[in-house]
Amino acid sequence: MTEPAAALDSRAAAGPFPAAGRGAWRVFQRNVVVYRRGWRFLVSGFFEPFFYLVSIGLGLSKLVGTVHLGGHAVAYTAFVAPGLLAASAMNGAIFDCTFKIFFQLKIMKVYDSMLSTPLSPGDVAAGELLWALARGGLYCGVFICVMAAFGYVGTPWVVLCLPGSLFAGFAFAGVAMAGTSFMRSWQDFDFVFLAALPLFLFSATFYPLGVYPGWLQLVVRCTPLYQAVALLRGLDLGLFDWSLLGHAAYLLVMGAAGLAVTGRRIAHLVLP
Repeated sequence: MTEPAAALDSRAAAGPFPAAGRGAWRVFQRNVVVYRRGWRFLVSGFFEPFFYLVSIGLGLSKLVGTVHLGGHAVAYTAFVAPGLLAASAMNGAIFDCTFKIFFQLKIMKVYDSMLSTPLSPGDVAAGELLWALARGGLYCGVFICVMAAFGYVGTPWVVLCLPGSLFAGFAFAGVAMAGTSFMRSWQDFDFVFLAALPLFLFSATFYPLGVYPGWLQLVVRCTPLYQAVALLRGLDLGLFDWSLLGHAAYLLVMGAAGLAVTGRRIAHLVLP
């Protein structure tokens, strides 16, 4: 067996996760170099939180007033802002890990070139996920700053929303990458919008869970975006209880499962 063939077999046998994080870091560095020239696309994402929060502050908040949550009257802006933060983390992770991954996997064949080096499929998956988290964390940090500037934060505990948003980004990025590896053409992206829109509308982002019918409340509680919204809203408003650990665990398991599937799918699609 030749040395390159032996290297391929050893990487495939190692499974979807690399033994060390050095390879994933190299993939992350590649993305940094690429976006040094495409910084305009990176900066454009900063406008989303501004327009979201301005529209809520100048429009719906004057019509709704306050919302009762956990026995407390909460200003509508403070209620909806962490929900929009969770939705922003979801949207950023999904679109960064679908269109970009599909283009590099199926069109440009970037991963074929990567796997001709000592990188493993797990390195590629983890590196892309690391980049998505870094980019999403940057956007979410700006979102939180805009919330604070407009006075839409509930308590000083809002600082915990940044790591909380990374849990949300990890979950959706992992699943988005895994789903993208099964896509065959650009038409399959219709399923992305078909999944993301109901999650956004039925996640208790804009109104409390209690307004839904009883059977729909159970469905909403099981959705991943609701888990992210409940986690970030609890952190922002300082409503700490054991359920927050449950929400975080849900998102962590979801992201880890997506990452494992992505590593295996890249190995199946690219390695001979």
